[in-house]
Amino acid sequence: MIKQIKNPRMPPIVIGKTDHERLNKVAVVAAGRFPNISDGLLLELERARVVADISVPGNVVCMGSTVDYETDTGARKVTLVFPRDADISEGKISILTPIGTALLGLAAGQTMGWTARDNRRHELTVLAVAGVHSMW
Repeated sequence: MIKQIKNPRMPPIVIGKTDHERLNKVAVVAAGRFPNISDGLLLELERARVVADISVPGNVVCMGSTVDYETDTGARKVTLVFPRDADISEGKISILTPIGTALLGLAAGQTMGWTARDNRRHELTVLAVAGVHSMW
């Protein structure tokens, strides 16, 4: 059984079992090159409510989801992808970015704080979620 970490300042998140298993592997492999991002992803995976893939609600950000979100710098639309598929010019952001990790498991309407690579704090709000619920 996976222990859930609760923090009143962090919204609850939901992750499908397949994404959870694969993202754990991604985080472990990435630990050598990106320890802070890897640790952040592992913390999110630990606090997530893990459900069967078919039980992930359609408004929840999963791997492969296209997400409309808003931050203090404006609104954006991105697709959350695995590192090998990332291409910022196409709007495909890696799960191994601070904002990618922050988006994971959020539902439309939820707000989450995140820290950019320059150590500045930001908040994002998920406006809409579309697309597939797993890239595997």
